[in-house]
Amino acid sequence: MTEQQQTTAVGQLPNTGTKSTSLAPRVFTCVVWALCVASLGVLVARFVVDGAWTLPGVAAVDGLTAVMWVVVTFFSGIVHSYSRRYMAGSRTIDRFFGGVFAFTLAVMVLVAADHVALFAAAWVAMGIVMADLIGHVRGWPQAQAAATLARRYFLASGALLTVALVTLWLSTGATTVSGIVAAADTVPQTAWLVAAGALLLAAMIQSALVPFHTWLLSSMTAPTPASALMHAGFVNAGGVLLVRFAPVVTADAQFMLLLLAVGATSALLGKLLKTVQSDVKRQLGCSTVGQMGFMIMQAGLGFFGAALTHLVLHGFYKAYQFLSAGEQVEQTAPGKADSQSAGVLGAGVALLSALAGGAVFAALTGKGTHFDSGLLLAGLVVLTTLHATRTAVAQTDLPAAVRFGAVPVVFLPAIAVYALAYNLVHALLVDVPVVTAPADLTLVHGVVAAAFLAVYVAIERGAYEHSQRLYVALLNLSQPPSDTVLTAKEDYNEY
Repeated sequence: MTEQQQTTAVGQLPNTGTKSTSLAPRVFTCVVWALCVASLGVLVARFVVDGAWTLPGVAAVDGLTAVMWVVVTFFSGIVHSYSRRYMAGSRTIDRFFGGVFAFTLAVMVLVAADHVALFAAAWVAMGIVMADLIGHVRGWPQAQAAATLARRYFLASGALLTVALVTLWLSTGATTVSGIVAAADTVPQTAWLVAAGALLLAAMIQSALVPFHTWLLSSMTAPTPASALMHAGFVNAGGVLLVRFAPVVTADAQFMLLLLAVGATSALLGKLLKTVQSDVKRQLGCSTVGQMGFMIMQAGLGFFGAALTHLVLHGFYKAYQFLSAGEQVEQTAPGKADSQSAGVLGAGVALLSALAGGAVFAALTGKGTHFDSGLLLAGLVVLTTLHATRTAVAQTDLPAAVRFGAVPVVFLPAIAVYALAYNLVHALLVDVPVVTAPADLTLVHGVVAAAFLAVYVAIERGAYEHSQRLYVALLNLSQPPSDTVLTAKEDYNEY
């Protein structure tokens, strides 16, 4: 219970006596879809026109810009359309639509910005608007606490990005992103270390990587459409930052290994944290922590095109998951699990499916055919896609015997779609300075591969169910600050 005096949340919505005639939802929705159509036109034009379209010293539209414009406007269009019904009856509907639209514009400016000041301003603006959406309901103390926490993280991320940009500007004399990346190899070692470290930390905060994941798990106070936009578009900014400054972060092989380790840590912990969640949106939040870690991992392996591909595919998946979260609520009784992983048959199907999927991915992308980091990339893509397939199949009502056969039927087309999407994105990034920078395999790569295999086996076997200490540790690690958690149903009264 809170100390605020609130009317009951049960019953019909308050009658204001007037019918809302605001045109803001319809206007913003139409404008966003128009921007999406225009962005598609830009994307198509990138295939027939060579070189970036530039406003010298201010902005540049290259392959990365075109891809992200289509992605963010499409997701924003879906959220705008969905929210017209979801937010119907809310007194703050105009403010909500204004915030979502402003966020869309901020991301579009960010991915097109070439001047470092414009890039940093768009980065900070994006965070401020998203923090306001997290605290959209002014009457909830929990929402305001979550917004305050998020705002602190985002301002810290903006400060780190500013440090990196100023350091690179002073070292290269360039005031544009394109100028900085062109002169990345001239940056002194100390200045490079400061800039690269600040870029990594800024990306980690924005993408909610461990240990900065608490702002994301606290953000469930946001209206569900805002959560969908956040998980599909906002957290991806860390990957966009690394792709944009790839020539800087690839300057040192040891730093790339650090990037790999940081991403792997969040990828594995995100998967483990998800297993102990009972709240649907919290499960999706932990999943995002893991998926963003995997995206950073792909950048650490030197495959920035793969990181951007994962960013796009994850955005589609997570937007759908959040907007359909209400359908996931169910009541179950404890019972004996019908695990499809038990027995020799299940293990055999999984192994054969993985080998076939690896062959498909290698044939379509060429990754995994040489003894370099591409081999690990192919293995991790196969492992994560196979795990997602098995999870999806396990949630169906199919008999256990049928599920075994359904795994390869679903998995092989899924891995083929992933590979084709990678090829398409890679082709669009032809004018981006560094798209691939594969490295020789090292002991660190081997440790990461072994850790992934061990964690996925542990998840399949339900290891957290057999260790109270592990369960409690994971539960504690996934708890947001208590003042951001809605616990009493009376607190859910927006009015």
